[in-house]
Amino acid sequence: MQQTISSPRQLSGQLRVPSDRSITVRGALLGSIAQGACRIEGYLDSDDTRAAIQIMRQLGVSIEQDQRALTVHGRGLRGLRPADAALHCDSSGTTMRLLAGLLAGQSFNSVLDGSAQLRKRPMRRISEPLNQMGARITDTQGGAPLHIAGAALRGIHYTLPVASAQVKSALLLAALYAEGDTMITEPVVTRDHTERLMAAMGAQVERRTSGDDGTGGVIHATPPAHGLHAVDLCVPADFSSAAFFLVAGCIHPQARLRLTGVGLNPTRTGLLDALEAMGAQVAVEARAVDAGGEPVGDLIASSSALRGITVSGERVARMIDEFPIFAVAATQAQGTTVVRDAEELRVKESNRIDGLVEELRKMGARIDATPDGFIVEGPTRLRSAVVDGRGDHRMAMALAVAALAADGRTVITGAECVSKTYPGFFDDLASLCPEAVS
Repeated sequence: MQQTISSPRQLSGQLRVPSDRSITVRGALLGSIAQGACRIEGYLDSDDTRAAIQIMRQLGVSIEQDQRALTVHGRGLRGLRPADAALHCDSSGTTMRLLAGLLAGQSFNSVLDGSAQLRKRPMRRISEPLNQMGARITDTQGGAPLHIAGAALRGIHYTLPVASAQVKSALLLAALYAEGDTMITEPVVTRDHTERLMAAMGAQVERRTSGDDGTGGVIHATPPAHGLHAVDLCVPADFSSAAFFLVAGCIHPQARLRLTGVGLNPTRTGLLDALEAMGAQVAVEARAVDAGGEPVGDLIASSSALRGITVSGERVARMIDEFPIFAVAATQAQGTTVVRDAEELRVKESNRIDGLVEELRKMGARIDATPDGFIVEGPTRLRSAVVDGRGDHRMAMALAVAALAADGRTVITGAECVSKTYPGFFDDLASLCPEAVS
């Protein structure tokens, strides 16, 4: 599929982007091992979440599904049953890594597999610490398929060598089945949806900050004496999906967009902080906290005069999924923008550093790759081009936003990859500016 995008005269309106993928997947997994029925209102229906739901059904969980909600009938910590075949995670690294922790302490064997794209992603970063807990996981040359033999687990003290919410979450899920306490030290704070939802379900999970600057910390998890109890969730709009329209509203010369009900978990909003540091005109209204402990609010983005900044250190982990769209914002900022400490971008759905450089250069951007990030000189008047989504949903959507600020008509090939997290992205863009999408 290819999609053609051009710059509209103005960009205005209100939008509720799709619900949070991370919370939907965690709700399906944790709801499956809780006691009772968990209703997940406003869940995200996408390739990744369908994979997680199908896998839990293969493991014996009854999940009712309609357009508004999932109802997950939890089977308790020890109620899952072995699947008849390999558990296929499609292209979802979140699903595979979290499931590895969940399945490591079961009494049966499992195989986790996925797409050719997912098989290329590093899995030893979870198999090694899980095996330290007593798990018996065999990877395939460092990746999937993962062969998991159910085993008795023990708590460990583990320091994450690389900041990763997925690795942390895998260990926290395994900790539910381990004898003794588990303590996880992370160098910088990563997204904490797992901890919040586990705590809401009655697990004993506590964070202790470390360092004078409050970054990083230790997460202390104790096996629950009486299991987890079901909770009802209302999934907020995904900040990572809102990020594309947030940047679009800032870089288009005639724009004002309101994005409603967006998840504002501070471990996810590094891009918001970065945009504010660049001088973006962004306001937050209607703040609240949902039943799962997640803060939400409305974001209002208006045309802005941006300036270049440097992003490094702890902020990187809080915006790791937003660097494709951040690079687009940087092309319209006055001066130099530098990204450091983001080598993790090389092992996402695609090599996002080299991919961003190659595709944005086609549109005239002045961007150079570095080993752990990139450097952008701006502002640049972008031009139309034929660009490639590279099988990466965030790359394709970022290129679409770049096209909103470019001369002429930009063609995005491989645009169907947006279905991974935002199947209706181009429809939503057309609802705000019909003349831009063809």
